[in-house]
Amino acid sequence: MAGARLKRKRGPLARVARGLVAAAALFIASSAGVVAVLRWIDPPTTAFMLLDTGGRQPLRYRWVDAEQMSPSLAYAVIAAEDQKFTEHFGFDFASIRESIDSSSDGRRLRGASTITQQVAKNLFLWPDRSVVRKGLEAYFTALIELAWTKERILEIYLNVAELGPGIYGVGAAADAYFAKDPQRVSDAEAALLAAVLPNPKVASVARPTPYLRERQRWILNQMQRLRRDGALAALRVDR
Repeated sequence: MAGARLKRKRGPLARVARGLVAAAALFIASSAGVVAVLRWIDPPTTAFMLLDTGGRQPLRYRWVDAEQMSPSLAYAVIAAEDQKFTEHFGFDFASIRESIDSSSDGRRLRGASTITQQVAKNLFLWPDRSVVRKGLEAYFTALIELAWTKERILEIYLNVAELGPGIYGVGAAADAYFAKDPQRVSDAEAALLAAVLPNPKVASVARPTPYLRERQRWILNQMQRLRRDGALAALRVDR
């Protein structure tokens, strides 16, 4: 009799546990499948685009294959956002430690997201700093690094990064700001686009502040150093 009562009590809990395990397995299988497919299929939109309802104008997004981009664009975003892109597996632990050390000294917490982490966030998640969001970002970052090449990660990043209010990717940005094809974007123009990436809703390519111009110059210097060192040779961006 006691065994029967215990079984009845444990029944609902067991069903809940089985349901949670099944849901987790379904999430892992479906998310891994989507990430795998995106290695070959270009994303028609992103989570960030779907959540972007702040503008009155339609979102601007035009996919551009890597072969149709100026090499300057790859150099600029790597120089600005993730100079160890070719060396890490999605996480720059040295930069994370530096960011934590800076915050512990009373300074504002600096971002330490890699390009892969930004791709994961833009494609699948939402703009937030919660523990849940960061955990999911780490999960998708690992999936992306396992499933895609570095070239594919960079290609998608250049196509989905927000480069102004409602402007996503270098195709739309080159049209909007320079009235030219992304294949013809110069070093200076690419550096200016990359300079707004920390805060594209506030920093403006069309109306650059002195600070933005200074950041543009810094990025240009870093681009020259990356070229001089042959740091991106493995990515074959200099076509």
